[in-house]
Amino acid sequence: MDFKRYSSVQEFYNDTYEILMCHEAQNMILLGNLIIGVEGKDKTDWRDPINWLMATVSEEGKIILTALMTPPHNLTLYSTDNELRPDALDCLIEGLRDENIPGVMAEKALAQIFADKYAAIKGLSCSVGTNQRIYDLEKVNPNIERKGKIRPVSDKDMHFLPYWLSAFSSGEEYGKLEMTIPQDSKTAQYMIDSERLYVLEVDGSPVSMAGFTRKLPTSIGVAYVYTPPYFQRNGYASSTVAQLSQLALDKGYKRCVLYTDLSNPTSNSIYLKIGYVPVCDSLVLKFE
Repeated sequence: MDFKRYSSVQEFYNDTYEILMCHEAQNMILLGNLIIGVEGKDKTDWRDPINWLMATVSEEGKIILTALMTPPHNLTLYSTDNELRPDALDCLIEGLRDENIPGVMAEKALAQIFADKYAAIKGLSCSVGTNQRIYDLEKVNPNIERKGKIRPVSDKDMHFLPYWLSAFSSGEEYGKLEMTIPQDSKTAQYMIDSERLYVLEVDGSPVSMAGFTRKLPTSIGVAYVYTPPYFQRNGYASSTVAQLSQLALDKGYKRCVLYTDLSNPTSNSIYLKIGYVPVCDSLVLKFE
């Protein structure tokens, strides 16, 4: 069994892209990051591949395990054809013994086995960060009630957008009336400039948001779904995601992909009604 560490993102892409595409929706984050690294158009924050950890484990010339970490984010794993190979994980962990890995994200069983082995060798403890479910959609339910109309965010939205993004990123509890005061507006300006975030307007007022994340040849990620507490329970999130998903399909994408937190039954119910179907469960584990 052979461990390989990569310094070239193009070589890593060449070796792993087709393998990852066999489960495109499941590997949305891995594939999206690979494309970002190869294109090299955006090297802000974590997006510069010079700082990435890229590795594979092979057996008889065939890659059986792929690993990518874009610091400061967690290590992301994929086991080829979703075949669990504890021996491949042992090989990977040995190759990464000197690395500081903050956490791992992967299909649920794979993440748990890696975390148990890595924590034992490094003398760490691990805790659950997020218990996720991956969904994809190929057709929007036509019976979803459409409220208002989505539009791209713009500079005129800077009076509220930093607050909404801060609340989304902090995972504030559904129904909580207080909002976190954002530390700066850089993230909001980045989302405006990247032209991938949309707000739903009802009677001229923004009431909810959602946006696109990673773009693949046939799929696109949907995220940033947030409705401020004073607009919740009006069906605005459902309408926003439904309209955004339809927009993606109209642009030629075959499917939309999103991740949900299984601890939030409300959002999972919303996505099912829109037409999203479960792909697999994914687990984020953090090391301490």
